[in-house]
Amino acid sequence: MGYGQHQSFYLRPHWIAKAVRMLEQDERFFYDPFGFEKIGLGKNMIKSLRFWTVAMNIVHEERSADTKQTIHRLTPFSKLLYEYDRFIRYPETAAILHYYLVSSPSQATTWYWFFNLLGEKAMTVQELHESLVSWVNQNENRTVSNNSLKRDIDCLIKLYTAGKDEGDDPEEVIQSPLHILGLVEERQEVVYKHSPSFEEIGLPALLYTLLLYAKEREITTVSVEEIQEVPGLWGKVFNMKRNEIVSALDELTRYGKYPVRFVRTNRIDSVRLPDVEPLTFLTFEYGRKAVTL
Repeated sequence: MGYGQHQSFYLRPHWIAKAVRMLEQDERFFYDPFGFEKIGLGKNMIKSLRFWTVAMNIVHEERSADTKQTIHRLTPFSKLLYEYDRFIRYPETAAILHYYLVSSPSQATTWYWFFNLLGEKAMTVQELHESLVSWVNQNENRTVSNNSLKRDIDCLIKLYTAGKDEGDDPEEVIQSPLHILGLVEERQEVVYKHSPSFEEIGLPALLYTLLLYAKEREITTVSVEEIQEVPGLWGKVFNMKRNEIVSALDELTRYGKYPVRFVRTNRIDSVRLPDVEPLTFLTFEYGRKAVTL
């Protein structure tokens, strides 16, 4: 499991586009000693960018069969994002990046824990840190620095709140692209998980995550209880309440080319998903959005 690899820098809006451009030219870019000059970021920022791109499914980190060196290959998702929304202007894009991040326990363990395992909806920053330390001590076979865990908590808060307060001086606060989701708020040293509406997340992002979940498990049907309670699905990843989940599913039954079938019974409510590859669906949605702009 991974902690503190972000170098205390939260993701900036233009970083992913910069990374894709560099990695298209050189799959070893993150190991280039002069990379910081080429991309216009500090050396520690490049280390941070490497973390974000791996954790958000922009790249796959692997070993080259030819050179035996570590390389970073762009994913099909990253190419789609770069074509249609490279600066993360759509809430759906931010939601999908968030989904990949918090569904990656090996890369972004603190984010996975906070959204999928931590049940409390409000805690002080200090309580969050203490809770994370306790969980890590129970689940890790190695010692993890308390300072690394504190940096994780601080960075997590900034990733979802930086730029959110309209009173902030734009010269002083650099927005995080994920703040538009409204999932987390900090007030007077207390951190709150917010439950957004499905419109704030975006129906394309919600259906895309369901399609990914179903493809990984080779299933075609998922229950509302799963969507609400299982790590990696809406109730956990997006803090969504059951009534909002049901409202979103109702909308998805009338959703254009790829509707879901929502079967409601006295015993179990289930959702039959459309027969479409997740990236095929996402390509269609981005293309449709681009046409309507």
